[in-house]
Amino acid sequence: MQLSNKQKASLAFAAAAVAGYSYIPSLCGKAKYFSMVGEKDKNLYLTFDDGPSAEYTGKLLDLLKEYDVKASFFVVARSAQAHPDLIKRMKEEGHLIGLHSLEHKSAMVQTPMYTNREFKKSMKIMADLHVDVRYYRPPWGHVNLFTLMNLKKYNLKKVIWHVMAEDWEADTSDEEIQYKLLKRTGKGDVICLHDGRGKSPDAPERTIAALEKTIPIWLEEGYQFKLLDQKHEQ
Repeated sequence: MQLSNKQKASLAFAAAAVAGYSYIPSLCGKAKYFSMVGEKDKNLYLTFDDGPSAEYTGKLLDLLKEYDVKASFFVVARSAQAHPDLIKRMKEEGHLIGLHSLEHKSAMVQTPMYTNREFKKSMKIMADLHVDVRYYRPPWGHVNLFTLMNLKKYNLKKVIWHVMAEDWEADTSDEEIQYKLLKRTGKGDVICLHDGRGKSPDAPERTIAALEKTIPIWLEEGYQFKLLDQKHEQ
């Protein structure tokens, strides 16, 4: 069926509206973060998304404690609410806790009403857990115009990443994750890994196994691990 000029114009307008609502803000935000200049010092910023996980986050915290490494955890508010003991442990062991949405839904498919409600509920949950949230990482790096409004409203700084190792994939291995981490990482990089979710149930197990081998190498190479507030508030 051939579309009329009016129908074509309506479709073009709808596409432009969708792009302006989420796609363009998301793309611009990623581009800006990816273009951040590295640091002179050998600093790395380990960050973890999608937790806390009852099965894996405790194991990850054990590993970080073994090497006295501090990390930044971007937690899903509903998961944090379900596991207050892990949130308490993160705080007690000196890690930074940021927000990774309420239920891990992409901002590209959120209505303005949902986005506003998501931030309100998320911030209430985190306040009830006695966490002063200052950093926000959007799922998949997606934002919409109302995400940006809520970041201002709640005085949150958006954090993306510089390095990923596709640790959520079902067909990867801890060796492949380690290879990508060592190959892709350099001074001042924000590294995004996952202590929950994934395309296979044991995905975070492989991430932890990769870090067990990679953290000692980074330390031997002279890298220091810092929290995001040490990078973003300089």
